[in-house]
Amino acid sequence: MNYSNDLSHQNKPKPKAVIVGGSIAGVSCAHALILAGWDVVVIEKSCRPPKGNPTGAGLAFDPLSQELIGSWTGRPELLHDITSPLAIDLNQAIDDEKSIKILARDENFNHRAAHWSSLHHHLFSALPPEIFLWGHLFLSFSISKDKRQVKIRAQVLDTEETAEVDGDLLVAADGCNSLIRKHYFPDVKLRYSGYCGWRGVLDYSGIEDSKTIKNVREAYPELGKCLYIDLTPGNHTGNSVTMKVSDEMIQKMYQDAEKIWHPTLVQVMRETKEPFVNAIYDCDPLERIVWDNVVLIGDAAHPTTPHSSRSTNMSILDAAVLGQCLEKWGSENLMAALEEYQSIRLPIASKQVLHARRVGRIKQGLELPDCKSFNPNTANWEECKMLLQRAVPFFGHNPLL
Repeated sequence: MNYSNDLSHQNKPKPKAVIVGGSIAGVSCAHALILAGWDVVVIEKSCRPPKGNPTGAGLAFDPLSQELIGSWTGRPELLHDITSPLAIDLNQAIDDEKSIKILARDENFNHRAAHWSSLHHHLFSALPPEIFLWGHLFLSFSISKDKRQVKIRAQVLDTEETAEVDGDLLVAADGCNSLIRKHYFPDVKLRYSGYCGWRGVLDYSGIEDSKTIKNVREAYPELGKCLYIDLTPGNHTGNSVTMKVSDEMIQKMYQDAEKIWHPTLVQVMRETKEPFVNAIYDCDPLERIVWDNVVLIGDAAHPTTPHSSRSTNMSILDAAVLGQCLEKWGSENLMAALEEYQSIRLPIASKQVLHARRVGRIKQGLELPDCKSFNPNTANWEECKMLLQRAVPFFGHNPLL
């Protein structure tokens, strides 16, 4: 858009942000920036918005994230309908006899649980559909000499043509393997944690009265309002980063599970169709997350392990803080806005990433440089209280401005 210099303030075009990545971080940022008075374009390589993907992950988001999402969509009651309460955070030990001992319990957790695709659809459907460029694979970007404009190049997957999108701000929401982060930190690599996580979704609709589900409700009586974490010595079973799951791997997983987990949990594993493996990665905290008119948010800014339930919450808070900083400073003071965003979010996110890394090693029973390996059957309260989500730095008081 080109406008002559003598146009009135009322006719002045809005500043434009180009968001690379249409996952939860990207759609959250679209909400926050639109509210801050910006035009937004979202570039996403997927050909269509995801909906009802059965291999998605479960999410736990905190009261502040709930409040922010409700303010963006204007439908807090709908958010309540698509989520389940997580009032309790419960860590428990399983011994060799398969008996259970409570290690740490927080009855004021006040989070809510959602399926990834449900939350994404809730956020996406409240945005103007025309802001999305689906099926566009990010290729590269360039910044004008005066640092005022950014040009993004993307491949249109349907036609293999190259499209160019101009904007005043580039927001990198392109995930833990961010190409935009790599542009500024070519030598920074993701750090493999040393372990993987088996995941899956058990659809029990129509079998609510089955023996398995009855056993689940007996073994986990507060399911539906509680985040259960079962811990046992020897739950760390290997260093493989293999992502493809073979029948042999699944049978080995069942055999390992029989040795250490509660029989009810093992039965759930056996009845879960198409389990899959996530290799667990994070990244050492970055020195910067803003440059000129480029900013990183979400997993592009701070890849983290899942042990502190922070990845989605950090993405939502990144978006909210960025939006508020842009609104506070105005587009004419973009550098000041981005520097304030960085000063607020970088120290908090860095501490939370390192905390999640430490808690992951504790829960896996792996060695730590400053203490012995954690044994849930012999641990004292001082050791166990680190297991709670409440131990996360800035839990419950993440500043927005």
